Amino acid sequence: MKYAFIQDNQQVFSITTMCRVLKVKHSSYYDWLSRDISEQQIHRNHCELLVKAAHNETRERYGCERLHAKLIEQGHDISLYMVRSIKEEHGIKCRRHKRFKVTTNSNHNKLVYPNVLDQKFGARRPNESWVSDITYIWTDEGWLYLAGVKDLYTKELVGYAINKRMTADLVGKALNMAVKNKRPNPGLIVHSDRGSQYCSLAYHKIIKQHQFIGSMSGKGNCYDNAPIESFWGTLKNELIYHHDYKTRFTAINEIISYIELYYNQTRTQKGLGYKSPRQVWFDFYRQAA
Repeated sequence: MKYAFIQDNQQVFSITTMCRVLKVKHSSYYDWLSRDISEQQIHRNHCELLVKAAHNETRERYGCERLHAKLIEQGHDISLYMVRSIKEEHGIKCRRHKRFKVTTNSNHNKLVYPNVLDQKFGARRPNESWVSDITYIWTDEGWLYLAGVKDLYTKELVGYAINKRMTADLVGKALNMAVKNKRPNPGLIVHSDRGSQYCSLAYHKIIKQHQFIGSMSGKGNCYDNAPIESFWGTLKNELIYHHDYKTRFTAINEIISYIELYYNQTRTQKGLGYKSPRQVWFDFYRQAA
């Protein structure tokens, strides 16, 4: 815009010269300077600051709907259309997702539980059904293996264990952590794939000790364990793929921080009514009291 050019360059050229070259009247330029910004533009400018701040606050991980819900929760007057428009105009994008390969080895003759869960992922309360799995993370020192246990009601990662070796002990530690944290009653369904670690005698012993119900996916069917696979995708999309870990120690610290301080505590989810897993847990027991 000619007027804006004159305003930005008045330390370099005289206003008279620029008005003559650009063929604008002095009076028109000064009239433009004296105009107030419209209320609509003021509101949009304010919304742009809010969207950019919220995008940074959520570590560039929220799409339009979750970002809008976050701003509404904070008490801001902003529409979903406005959030989407600002993100598109300023090229504000979420961190990108990458694919990852399967680590399961189900070619064995060990004891396998039937598929009790059978893709019934809609739990009615915490500690009704848990799903578990193993994923891997690369560091310059070599691989790290992460076993996790996820509650299907709260979506919280209730237990996990990390080690440089993928062993039966790894999945046992993750399950024991979940039990210690949540103290579930007998009858809890604990689902996993058919990986050899989950078919070990040590793992089955934990299931039997607490009177849980073991459940395993159909052979080669990743959809039977979709909720925990979804968590791995989120973890890698939002954290792992954006770092080149020099040491296992650094990776472990960042993963634990992501799980404990961000994912479980503050990261809202559309499927939870834009609440965090910990909020859902507290709300359930507050209402039950």
